[in-house]
Amino acid sequence: MRDPWVRGLRYLKGNLFSCPPQEALAHCISEDCRMGAGIAVLFKKQFGGVSDLKAQNKKTGDCAVLRRHNRFVYYLITKKKASQKPTYESLKQSLVAMKTHCWENSVASISIPRIGCGLDRLSWEKVSVIIEEVFRDSNIRITVYSL
Repeated sequence: MRDPWVRGLRYLKGNLFSCPPQEALAHCISEDCRMGAGIAVLFKKQFGGVSDLKAQNKKTGDCAVLRRHNRFVYYLITKKKASQKPTYESLKQSLVAMKTHCWENSVASISIPRIGCGLDRLSWEKVSVIIEEVFRDSNIRITVYSL
């Protein structure tokens, strides 16, 4: 079977949490680290660390990080409060911050859901282009999972 790569992103159907254990994971959250809805609830249940995330005191456009089971888990801070919606610009800034951490820590691959496109209502057509642009000059492989 051919690898399902499209413009620098690999698309797979399945459970994000079944990705290879060495791959980093990423998703979007708010500065308040509430993670009370959507896939964020599953990240909170799977990896905990809410107090560690809050202690990092990251702001919109930053990326908070946990180290879990020999992998990094990235929390893209795309909005101030859980009740708000992110912007494409805040998502892009968070992705750039994540890419910098990846480079500094030799992260080669990241698995993500369709970030920003569930409860946050951004357009995957636009988000995927932003991801492609941010990671174009890197060797970091991004796998996008959907159910």
